[in-house]
Amino acid sequence: MSRATFVVLCVVSLSGCALLSPVKTDSKQYTLNDIPLDLPSERTHSATLLVLVPEAGPLYATTQMAYTTQAYQIAYFSQNEWAETPSQMIEPLIVETLRHTHYFSDVLSSPDFDRHTFTLRSEILEIKQDFTSEPAMLQLTMRFNLSREATNQVIATKELSVREPMLERNPYAGVVAANEAVAKLLRELVIFVVDNAN
Repeated sequence: MSRATFVVLCVVSLSGCALLSPVKTDSKQYTLNDIPLDLPSERTHSATLLVLVPEAGPLYATTQMAYTTQAYQIAYFSQNEWAETPSQMIEPLIVETLRHTHYFSDVLSSPDFDRHTFTLRSEILEIKQDFTSEPAMLQLTMRFNLSREATNQVIATKELSVREPMLERNPYAGVVAANEAVAKLLRELVIFVVDNAN
């Protein structure tokens, strides 16, 4: 084999390896961790509440961060994502918020299925950055069902929705707005739960 042929084969071989190597991307991960402050402290009742992990459709049951630039269209950022799915991040925030009210003797979360008086089920209907408006908005919509465990009867259902303005038109501004939206929605959730858990 001639030396020139050998060199060509080596170059082709090495370039093939480079093509098969994984592409490194600097993906940024973000969290939802804000809860409402200065919640009213309620008189403690003997009732207990079980909070289930929020359900979510395929669009939002992912760590991908959704946005829209035109009606009827959803896309995902390529280098910005949630550290966990929105459901996984929002469930502990619901639990912590409801514990801070002191209304229930205990607020449980899955997989802790001890005896409880009420169950709170929820569903994430929307959590996306909306760039079709000026300013851009973070849209968060959830549906909640409160049921009495003894009878498995739904006591109340409520859909809560928050549109929070984004200070800039970029993914990070959307994350900041998402945290503010979650805190506002949780404050409304407290009113819904306390008003109906009696």
